[in-house]
Parts: sequence; structure tokens; C-alpha cells
Amino acid sequence: MKRREFIALLGSAATSSVLWTLAARTQEPAKLRRVGINMGGSRTPPIDGFLQGMREFGYVAGRDYIAEWRLAEGRYTRFPGFAQDFVRLKADVILLETAAAVDAVRQVTRTIPIVMGYSIDPVGDRLVASLARPGANVTGLAGSTEDTSPKQLELLKAVVPNLSRVGILLNPESSDYADVLAKTQAVAERAGVALVWVDARSPQEIDRAFMVFAGQRVEAVIIADDRYFFTQQEKPAAQAIKHRLPSIYSQRDYVQVGGLMSYGESLKESYRRAASFVDRIFKGEKPAELPIEQAARQLVINRKTAAALGMTIRPHVYALADEVIE
Repeated sequence: MKRREFIALLGSAATSSVLWTLAARTQEPAKLRRVGINMGGSRTPPIDGFLQGMREFGYVAGRDYIAEWRLAEGRYTRFPGFAQDFVRLKADVILLETAAAVDAVRQVTRTIPIVMGYSIDPVGDRLVASLARPGANVTGLAGSTEDTSPKQLELLKAVVPNLSRVGILLNPESSDYADVLAKTQAVAERAGVALVWVDARSPQEIDRAFMVFAGQRVEAVIIADDRYFFTQQEKPAAQAIKHRLPSIYSQRDYVQVGGLMSYGESLKESYRRAASFVDRIFKGEKPAELPIEQAARQLVINRKTAAALGMTIRPHVYALADEVIE
């Protein structure tokens, strides 16, 4: 190579190196965002739906965002302290597993966006201004406000011939205890079915409740939608099989672990959809302008449990199901 060509080559390489260095210096590094995750109880499998949703939007935990977990273990008085942690950590968004945390978190911050993974009636509970335009810093998912007990009782009557006595398991510490009981009693009366209700707030009381149901000769059981029962989901499902009682729940997870049927929203799907709100907030949209999304209800049946109970569920009932677990 000639000396002149060699010098030109060196000059070109030096120029490219300088340009690359300048470009590297001027390019801003990708922001590592923080997501505060506020759990009302312990960490349960449905919340993994949120992590799945984040992956679907291209976010990798540890690379694109850091999840800051806070577990209340049923002690809701811890919510304000969790919110203070999130403010101190400068979280970009706060995901609430339960809407029961909204007021406690808003007392601490009115600026950090809040995404509800699930709520029942956010407008009626005055958490948002409307479903279409939530206002303030709260948005996310909501279930239907329509009572599920008529459909649940209808499904039990479809699988239990000549159903005449139904039990319902309730948590007396639930804020909507009286309302759920009153509505279910009214539905049972219209359907010509006697209702037996039993309270439980501990694993031992759940076991005792099923003994009461058996002693009262109920023919099927409804498990009320309750956060505590959800943390104990394997126990009522197992007790229902032990006492050979067809059972229906509001969450698919009970059916996954052996319950007969569920009719209601899927928590895992709600949390998965919550990731779409976090993605839009990351991209600059305001929670006040993100409409609340209502989750769809699903019917799930466990065919294996039906066999264990010695039941023959007719084909047309299976045809109604959104999912049949084999």
C-alpha cells in the first residue's frame, strides 16, 4: 500500500471513531423504569399475568423495568407505607392488585399513575369519575357490577338434577358480606331453592363449614368471591370433593386446583391486560384519559372433578364453557 493511501485510511478511521464516540455520548441511555406492585395478600399465581403482559409488550424485567414488590399479607393498614416507599423510589407507575388500596395510596400521592389490576365498581366506590374518563391519576380494570349469583345458581341447577338445597360460604369480615348474602338469598328464593350459609375466616373454619353443609344435606355449594378464600383456594376445592359436593366459584384458579366450575372474571387475564395500561403510561399517556376496561366473564368446568364426584354433565353445558379443564 502506498504511503499516501495508508495515511488517508488512517484519517478515515480516526474520523469514524470520533463520530461514533460523539454519537455514543449524545445518545441517552434507555430509562430503567420502576413499577411498584402493591399486593393485598401474598404473591399469588394470577399476578404472573401482569408479568406475561409486560413481556408481550416487549418489556423484560431487570432490563426495561424493575418491579418493586410489596405484600400486605392481609394487613391493609400497610398500604400507606407501601405508597410512601414507591414515592421515595420515584416509581413511574403503581399497580394495585386490589382496588381496596386506591384511597390509601392516593392519600400519599396524587401524581404517580395508579393502575388497578382489578376492581368491582370503581365509579360507585368513587375511585374514578367515570369509566370513559377516570380523571385524576387512577385507571385500570373493572369487573361487571352485575350480580353473579343468578348465573351461578342457574349453572348448578343445570348440573345437579332437582337441586333443592344450596350452601354458600361467606367471610364475615368482608365489607360486602351483608349485600352478597341478601342478594343470594333473594335469588335462591326466586329459584325455589333453600339457602344454607356458613361463615369462615380461617382454614379450620373452612373445614368446619363443609361439615355443616354435609350435615345440612346441601346438594351444591357456592364459594363467595373473597380475597381470603382466594388465598386458601385449594382447601374449599378439596373439601368439596371430600364431601362430594358440586361447587362453583368466581375465579378460574379454584377450578384449576380441583373445583368443579367457575363463573366470573379471570384475575390472571385482568392483570395481563393491566400491562397494556402500564405500556401506554410509559409512552406518555395520562391515566386520567385512559378509559377503564371491563373484564369479560368466563365459564370454566373441570371434567376430571365431575368424574371424581360421579357426575354426568350434559354436553350442552360443556358447550357453554369457555374452557374445559381435563
